[in-house]
Amino acid sequence: MSPRIPGFDYQRVTVADGVTLHAAVAGSGSPIVLLHGFPQTHLMWRHVAADLAADHTVICPDLRGYGDSDKPVDRDGDTYSKRAMGNDIVALAQTFGHETFALAGHDRGALVAIRTALDHPGHVTHLASLDVLPTLDMWDVLHGVTGAIGFHLYLMAQPAGLPEQLIGASPDAFFGHFLDSWTQRPDAIPGEIRAAYLAACRAAVPSIVADYRASANIDLAHDRADREAGRTLRMPVTVLQQDWGSFLGFEPDALWRAWAPDLRHATVGCGHFMAEEAPDDIVRELRDLMLR
Repeated sequence: MSPRIPGFDYQRVTVADGVTLHAAVAGSGSPIVLLHGFPQTHLMWRHVAADLAADHTVICPDLRGYGDSDKPVDRDGDTYSKRAMGNDIVALAQTFGHETFALAGHDRGALVAIRTALDHPGHVTHLASLDVLPTLDMWDVLHGVTGAIGFHLYLMAQPAGLPEQLIGASPDAFFGHFLDSWTQRPDAIPGEIRAAYLAACRAAVPSIVADYRASANIDLAHDRADREAGRTLRMPVTVLQQDWGSFLGFEPDALWRAWAPDLRHATVGCGHFMAEEAPDDIVRELRDLMLR
């Protein structure tokens, strides 16, 4: 059996036609939904979720296509759009009786959270994004040699077939590369958790690639439409990032402020997997956000 977050109840919830999400739930009080990143599952929130559950209802799903959630075949390019995945999250919260909720996401989960907040501002009361840029800005800032840091984005943006074959030939090496190279504290992801992440990714290569491919196509189109319409995030927003320094050559605060007028932007002293490397900092920031 895969590891679980102690004290959490696990359920399977149907959120769309042919899509059931695997979710961990605990606590009581105002709800917050936590969305994991790549190449992880809901387990990345194990420390943060346990702390927040002392006074909040905490819902931690595996995203569509990841972990123990369903992995529908992408037949039309929309199956793994962040809009479709965001609709999953609203339906999930409603199933648990919550029409409004705070939402925090890391990496891929943050992209789902951003799209959910843009599409459903009446449901999302507060938004936190951990160590990612909105899709439109991400593609704009990755250029020249700095684009090498996002080589996987370009690989998985290719038409169906080759990326899946290449990654599927050695999935542990591919996904393990990110677990090993994106963290400043290797002990933050213990062996049991690392093994669970790799097993989950090994079983989800086509859906993970489809998620990334969507970000180079339909997700990008959705962001452009929002930018042209002047649509912004209406709720209080907290953006947390690791110290990217000057390597990428842009000011993330300025990029984010164009999307989020009510913005707190802060740097966390850790690697990419901040909820596992610096959980106390993340809990403090999320609690502060929900008081705004």
